Amino acid sequence: MTDRYCVFGNPVAHSRSPAIHARFAAQCHQDLSYEAILAPLDGFAAAVGDFVAGGGKGANVTLPFKEEAFALCIRRSARAEQARAVNTLAFVGNEIIGDNTDGAGLVRDIEVNLGFALAGKRALLLGAGGAGRGVIAPLLACRPQSLFIANRSASKAEALARQFADLAAVDAGDFAKTAGRQFDAVINATSASLAGEALLLPTGIFAAGSLAYDMMYGKGETPFLALARAQGAAQLADGLGMLVEQAAEAFLIWRGVRPDGAPVLAALREQLQA
Repeated sequence: MTDRYCVFGNPVAHSRSPAIHARFAAQCHQDLSYEAILAPLDGFAAAVGDFVAGGGKGANVTLPFKEEAFALCIRRSARAEQARAVNTLAFVGNEIIGDNTDGAGLVRDIEVNLGFALAGKRALLLGAGGAGRGVIAPLLACRPQSLFIANRSASKAEALARQFADLAAVDAGDFAKTAGRQFDAVINATSASLAGEALLLPTGIFAAGSLAYDMMYGKGETPFLALARAQGAAQLADGLGMLVEQAAEAFLIWRGVRPDGAPVLAALREQLQA
């Protein structure tokens, strides 16, 4: 029988995950199906239960269910524990096993696809919500020279920095606190671009040769990337590569083989720009 996988979300019709995993399955010669399932806002656990009962082998989880997925798991990976959120579920026997591939996807896109080494770099992470929290430990594992978490609310950024103090010293504050500093990698994990809003960032924060990375993606340049270009960032990237690479990491967890994300990313990019 064909193994069944899915992505749970609300909304979920826009998800590119079914197309991504169909390409991965063809590339790796794997017999599987992958669908998008709209879970009711008050019925995520029931939707997962129904999928497992129907023979589901694994699932991705997108907004707004990542924290509910975390609570649902019997076992979790170390990176899921650090993120306090789960985006990848594996159903093994009677167990629900949770992982978080977001940070691994981000790092692989930056270092492999974009060829930008994070070791020794001054990194700035914008946003102290779930998207930011999920990538901090993988970023720190790359051994940057420093990591600064900036958020509209300084207290939220500072609280997040304290959560990861056992891994490395992390500085934090509001956006204004970045004034007078320069960063080699500036990563936008806020939802501002999704809302079409620009962030109020001090001028001069982009160092020579810097990378500006927006976790959001869409047609054309996001407001954050437009700002980064205007301020002299040398390299601009949206989050489409992160989407593909976190999916490749999930595929590896489920199937034991890692797909090559590059051709899938190129095909998606072509579709997006058509």
